[in-house]
Amino acid sequence: MSKTVKFSGIEDKIMIIRNQQVIIDSEVASLYGVETMRINEAVKNNPDKFPEGYVIELTKEEKKEVIENFDNLIKLKYSPALPKVFTEKGLYMLATILKSPNATQTTISIVETFAKIRELSRTVAQLSECPNESKQKSLMQRSREIITDILDDDLKISGTETSVELNLAVLKLKHTIKRN
Repeated sequence: MSKTVKFSGIEDKIMIIRNQQVIIDSEVASLYGVETMRINEAVKNNPDKFPEGYVIELTKEEKKEVIENFDNLIKLKYSPALPKVFTEKGLYMLATILKSPNATQTTISIVETFAKIRELSRTVAQLSECPNESKQKSLMQRSREIITDILDDDLKISGTETSVELNLAVLKLKHTIKRN
């Protein structure tokens, strides 16, 4: 039986490289339950499935920046190879090669995570441009729903109330969970 990968476990692995949301090859391998070498072999053996924009090889400078900004990737410091990062399209294509139930379930979770983040981004952008108050309220409600989807998986509730506040440039959201 394959385990379901939680949304929040994927969200933490997404980084921005060259203005694109990506996941580094070692994190993809961890999510899929395989060695990083197997991920990179899949790309090497199937170049037609990974056109430009699906997989990006980091430069030395990008690798250094990733190591400095992500504590969990410190082991990359000692690797002579330049890591690859996968865009959403690259991750989907990888799933067509790795056919295990774990790979399939993981890919579904990854695609859902990217979609939620993209939807939240669009909603916030619309909110900043919307002069109509009722439409703004509707967009704020949708933003709250998306954030609830993102946070409720692993949100710890202590006592009777937990609050999460997100302060974005044009929007401040407060999400409160009350236990009855």
